[in-house]
Amino acid sequence: MYFLGLGLILLLLKFLELGPVATWSWWVVLAPFGLAVAWWTWADWSGYTKRREMEKMEQRKRERIERSKEALGMTPRRRR
Repeated sequence: MYFLGLGLILLLLKFLELGPVATWSWWVVLAPFGLAVAWWTWADWSGYTKRREMEKMEQRKRERIERSKEALGMTPRRRR
């Protein structure tokens, strides 16, 4: 996501011919988009995206169970 944001900013600066980016090659300006595609490809291939999704689901599940226990008055006992 950071690569995409950087690419959009550089593209805007190049298009508006602002700052030093105006003199840069188009290859340099468009490189972050290629890096974003490479990152997303790797993330999907390696299972990184799926693991992050599963971690979020597990965290939501734990929070939901904890809220239910508190609503029922079943707070966990303290260990001595």
